[in-house]
Amino acid sequence: MPESRADAPWEYSLYIPNDPRAVTITRRTLRLILTMHGLIALVDTAELLTSELIGNAVRHTKGPAALRVRYRPGVLRIGTWDTDPEPPEPPSPLEHLTDLEEGRGLALVRACSDLWGWQPLSRFGNRGKYVWCELTTVTATVA
Repeated sequence: MPESRADAPWEYSLYIPNDPRAVTITRRTLRLILTMHGLIALVDTAELLTSELIGNAVRHTKGPAALRVRYRPGVLRIGTWDTDPEPPEPPSPLEHLTDLEEGRGLALVRACSDLWGWQPLSRFGNRGKYVWCELTTVTATVA
């Protein structure tokens, strides 16, 4: 098997049904992807972000969803597509959400990622939206 360059861009997509078990499946798949690409330092935060994004897609829509993980040198982007074309509710500040059981997802995404956003996106003839977040990677330089 040919070896890939550590700084080479890559992208993975995982299409999932509307099933609560998809959250665990996507989280574990993401862990494997990041580990195999040497990005183990990002795994815990990336898993949390993926859980929140996929959890929202499964909980708030009736159709299928997709996870897309893309790496460009220095930036990991995690995104989910779902069949609801409506924009996500703006996240509240985390300090206002400490006693709530639900509604913290995008607040956590905003707090734990370096950048996040959403855009309308159609896939396979289904209108929907794509919600994404980014984590920057730190590369150490040896002097």
